[in-house]
Amino acid sequence: MKVTLLQKQGSDRMAMKVLFLELEQHLKSSSGASVVAIDNKIEQAMDLVKSHLMYAVREEVEVLKEQIKELIEKNSQLEQENTLLKTLASPEQLAQFQAQLQTGSPPSSSQSQGTTQQPAQPASQGSGPSA
Repeated sequence: MKVTLLQKQGSDRMAMKVLFLELEQHLKSSSGASVVAIDNKIEQAMDLVKSHLMYAVREEVEVLKEQIKELIEKNSQLEQENTLLKTLASPEQLAQFQAQLQTGSPPSSSQSQGTTQQPAQPASQGSGPSA
């Protein structure tokens, strides 16, 4: 995808150079009749710039759509894991976790060991079949 974008950019740049060289030649030998030709060349250059920008924007939109899709999938997976962990946690562990969230304090090592050791065995059993 990036290779074709680079090729497209290269050909667009070359076309722009040709148009501007022709425009420069017209300006050097300008007369009243060549004003229309100059206007046409300017319009062609603007159309080329517009098409190049639209192509780049479409490419970026496709990349962003793919990223959004991946993030939605990751969010869904994390929600499922969260639900599983909530069902496997004891009421004491949930209360302790809620208290930590309210105070904004990280779990201490003794609290985290007690919290992770009890649900670790059921969580590994419960997460195996769901994967």
